[in-house]
Amino acid sequence: MRSGRGALNGEVQVRVGAQQKGWGVRHITFVDNAKISYSNPVRQPLYEFEDCLAGGKPKALAAADRLQKIFPGVNARGFNMSIPMPGHPVNFSSVTLEQARRDVERLEQLVEGHDVVFLLMDTRESRWLPAVIAASKRKLVINAALGFDTFVVMRHGLKKPKQQGAGDLCPSRPVAPADLLGPSLFANIPGYKLGCYFCNDVVAPGDSTRDRTLDQQCTVSRPGLAMIAGALAVELMVSVLQHPEGGYAIASSSDDRMNEPPTSLGLVPHQVSDWE
Repeated sequence: MRSGRGALNGEVQVRVGAQQKGWGVRHITFVDNAKISYSNPVRQPLYEFEDCLAGGKPKALAAADRLQKIFPGVNARGFNMSIPMPGHPVNFSSVTLEQARRDVERLEQLVEGHDVVFLLMDTRESRWLPAVIAASKRKLVINAALGFDTFVVMRHGLKKPKQQGAGDLCPSRPVAPADLLGPSLFANIPGYKLGCYFCNDVVAPGDSTRDRTLDQQCTVSRPGLAMIAGALAVELMVSVLQHPEGGYAIASSSDDRMNEPPTSLGLVPHQVSDWE
């Protein structure tokens, strides 16, 4: 099983990376463009004080190295790279444009080479390009976002394959009407009808770091929420992968335990959110 993610939020990425080991994930790739600061080690278990010295080590490389020291059986890699974002224009110099092109090509290669993509970024707009690429390649996306005192963890829906049997996560059987029965029309939703992080947006994502209050930014102001969100993100991934339909698993929201679908880990929700 391979698991990957793009342009991570440092607080959540280390929690997700540590939790995945316990579930047997042996191929983990970190992607980030930041360096470790003095505020990171006290909140993030994959970093130490020495990682902050001399300007700080790249987060992705340090996290991968620490993960392999904790458990040598894991194949962890780190990539220090940026992801082009809507609302953040790229300088039109030939050097900058070429670097952006290489970053996009590498991002596509990383998404293609992994089964699961975790989006754990610091900003909303930084999730857009990886989400689009993952959707085009029918990759399972687990998205975790933190607010001032809130968080949301969700899985993106997978579009139907062009032909039966294409890909590893195709439905093994058609969705029967009985599978969708519930107290309301939206009690059980097929995986191919689930939305993504941007499906309800009225306008395209823009620069969310400008003119926004702290509670409107995706930031880590309460470290405890990162632990909860990171754990739920990994549990959601495992629940989806253990389901017979994989990424096409029906999203159940019913509280009727008698009609709960027969899955090894219980209900597989579309999203889990919380607020204080």
